[in-house]
Amino acid sequence: MVLSIQNTAPFIPVYRRLLDEYKDAIITHQLRSGDKIDSINEIMRRHQVSRETAKLVLKLLAKEGFIVQKAGKGSFVANLSPMKKLWGVILPFFSIQYQDLLYHLSHQAWSTGRQLHSFLDHDNWEEEIRLVGQLINERYEAIIILPTLDESRTASFYRSLSSRESHIVLIDHTMAGSAFSYVIGSYDLGVRRGVSYLAEKMPGSNIAFIRNEVTLGRNLVQEMMEETFKDAIAGLSETGLPECKPVIISKVDTVDAVFLGDNHVGGFFCCDDTDAIRVIGRLKGQEKNVGDDYSLVSYGNTELAQYFTPAITSVDPHNPGMAETIAGILKSKIKDENTEFSQYVISPELIIRET
Repeated sequence: MVLSIQNTAPFIPVYRRLLDEYKDAIITHQLRSGDKIDSINEIMRRHQVSRETAKLVLKLLAKEGFIVQKAGKGSFVANLSPMKKLWGVILPFFSIQYQDLLYHLSHQAWSTGRQLHSFLDHDNWEEEIRLVGQLINERYEAIIILPTLDESRTASFYRSLSSRESHIVLIDHTMAGSAFSYVIGSYDLGVRRGVSYLAEKMPGSNIAFIRNEVTLGRNLVQEMMEETFKDAIAGLSETGLPECKPVIISKVDTVDAVFLGDNHVGGFFCCDDTDAIRVIGRLKGQEKNVGDDYSLVSYGNTELAQYFTPAITSVDPHNPGMAETIAGILKSKIKDENTEFSQYVISPELIIRET
């Protein structure tokens, strides 16, 4: 395998750059357990470094447990140690809804005698692959992944993983198809139910979609929800519900009585419960009440929606059911009872409250 040194700051020693290159190749499974890696002479020739530098790179890789050196045979990627009773969750970003999902996953892991650790990849597909590889090499028993935006970049990586390695489950919004085990929530159905409710509650008024501001860059979930929102409003006439227009609001701070009046907004669909509370607060500050002057639906049904005053009408994605289903798949795989790909879609429910 050919490895290339990336351009880095000049003060980083050459041996350290090479060491990081080989470690990264092992972590991301470009080099796998048992693979033979470059000899001293091959490192010297490929990277134009001295013998001492090449020897130091192999020595440090061996010291850190990445390789084993066999006299007369060469250096090989170290064999994997026994699995640890750890489940890792990799998230593209953090939100109140994911916090709720992590709580239920943690409970499921604990009931099975496992610990749950969470990691952020900041919606970066390369970091997602790196984290998955890292957890595999650290011998996590299972890795639960909310994929980043471009799953086409990661598909070949997941297909290449061995059944001897950590059990992989994709969750929440993936549309990866039959190649992987997954448990997803039907955002499409949840948004449509919310739009129908708002159209019934506020006939003749337009409905605003409140974008979530938490993430940097693109947000796959939000993009899917927004497209479904527009499509659901366009199709209201076919369902016999009053027609209206979609109004997209990028920042909650722009919600005020003048803007809403100019755009004839009577209903709000919020991507999560936190934004719903912010909208309600801004309207109260302008002596407007959700439930009387406006109607609102949020997505999440976390404790914020349940116990806030007024209690918020919310789409429940059934995080407890999702966590239980994920745990069921993993338990079967761990016991070798299920080697097939398992795929489930969790249907959301609209919980009608005071808004």
